[in-house]
Amino acid sequence: MVWAEISLGYRTNLHIFKWGSVTAFRYRDEVLEPIVRFHAAAVSPTFVLIDDNARSHRADIVDDYLQSEGIFHMAWPAYSPDLNPIRNLWDALGCAVFSSFSSPATLIELETALQEEWRLLNSAVVDHQIKSMVRRC
Repeated sequence: MVWAEISLGYRTNLHIFKWGSVTAFRYRDEVLEPIVRFHAAAVSPTFVLIDDNARSHRADIVDDYLQSEGIFHMAWPAYSPDLNPIRNLWDALGCAVFSSFSSPATLIELETALQEEWRLLNSAVVDHQIKSMVRRC
């Protein structure tokens, strides 16, 4: 699984879960605690976490953690991937990786290609996806 955080004018590096399943515990310990918590504090009290409704994002342990940290979490309706800007960016990232000169043949090549294409992704594309949420909702 691959995770990243986006906001207007900002995006984190990709976090790639390399081994095993992404449990709610791993999501809390590898993403929420070291990345989201600090970004939320830096942004302001208006920070809202929007995720993609993955099972590990919906767990009680995640909800409890976010509540304890004072991080507001936006609830998405089920089956609404077209509304979520990160879902559209995942599609763009996948197209970029597989339209590159040579498609990745190993997991290491795939990880490298994902990291490189994410780095090359135009910030205007990210900002457009976020700004267009109003129109799409």
